[in-house]
Parts: sequence; C-alpha cells; structure tokens
Amino acid sequence: MNKKIWIAALLVTVMAIAAGCGSKPTAAPSQTQGTESETQTGNGVTEVEGQVITDPATADSEENTTPSTPANSSSEGTSSGGETSTDKPSASDSKQQKSIEVFYTDPEELELHKASAEIAFASDDEKYKAAFASLQQSKDDKLVPLWSKDIELKSVQFKDGALTLDIHMPDTARLGAGGEVFALDALKQTFFQFDEVKSLDLLVDGKSSESLMGHVDLEHPMTRSN
Repeated sequence: MNKKIWIAALLVTVMAIAAGCGSKPTAAPSQTQGTESETQTGNGVTEVEGQVITDPATADSEENTTPSTPANSSSEGTSSGGETSTDKPSASDSKQQKSIEVFYTDPEELELHKASAEIAFASDDEKYKAAFASLQQSKDDKLVPLWSKDIELKSVQFKDGALTLDIHMPDTARLGAGGEVFALDALKQTFFQFDEVKSLDLLVDGKSSESLMGHVDLEHPMTRSN
C-alpha cells in the first residue's frame, strides 16, 4: 500500500515538472500603428508621417545657439574711413543766373529797343561773353539784333575796370551808317550796365580800327561819357 502511494506521488511530481518545462514565455508582439513610422533624428526632431514634432528642450537650445546676422560695417553713402560721401556739384549748379538788359533795333532800323535776357556764367569773362551772345540773338521778330551771329568774339580781357573785346567781323555783318551807330550804342549800353566796367575797347582782329563798319569813328576806348 505504501509503495503505491510513493509511486503515485512520484508520477505527480514528474508530471508537474514536465508541465513546468513545457510552458515557455512568449515575446511581446511589436507594436505598430498601421503604416505609421517614426524616425528619431540626431537633433531631437521626430518625424511622424511627414509631420515634424520638435522637442521643446532641444528647440530652446537651438534658438539660443542660433547665430545672429552681423550688421553691415558700412552704411550706404559712407566711405570706409567714416566720412560721408557727397556728390560734387555740377557745372550748371555752380553758375550764376542773371537777368540783363540787351538792346536791339526794329526791322526798319528806326530806333533802339531794350529787352531783357537771362545769362548764366561762372566767371566775369563768361558773363561778358554771354552778354555779347545775347546781342546776337532774339526770340522776338520785332527785335532785330544789330550784331550778327557771323561776328566772332575772339577774346575777352578785363583789368582794372577796362574791358577789351576782340572780334572778327566778316563783310556780311556790316551795316549802313544808321545801323552802325545803333550797333555801337547797343554795345555800350549793354556792357556799361555792369558797374565794374568803366571803359570798353573794341578791337577788330586784334587791331584798333578807326571805324567799325566804315561809317562812324570808333573811340579807343569808349567810356560812359562818350
């Protein structure tokens, strides 16, 4: 009887050991969410189905380490030496503007007529040349220049109140006796309006001619009183 009990206990023990060896633990299945994939990048950013999720801790560190753009060391219009460059004034800006009186005659050459003209100049010589050029042109058909455009002003000299004009006069620029008188009067009244001019000498090709056009004596020099 005791032998049967020990045999039965031995069988139970063997069965228990066999049952323990047969029940092996199984590995937990990998968790997947459909086709969703996650990739961990090296800078703390996780990409999920094309979306980017930023780790707040790494984002703060990246913002703090972002280099700032350096300001330009030179500003527009400033030279490297710290001096502000400025444009040089043009020649037209440096010239003076002046309204002067100019004298012409009428188509019948009956008398002198006064008109105004605007001249621009940067020096006294340019002023006198511009005044002479004004005597040679008119925008009014009723005001006829007594000094032809064919007359060349070769040189201008001014010293101690004495103004000298040297001209070349072709035969086509010559006038009659009345026109010659008006021409000389127009010349004197135009240039003697400048206070600094005390005398005016008119040369023809560098020479002091007795007459300008052959009809009237030419004074050398002409003054305000003659």
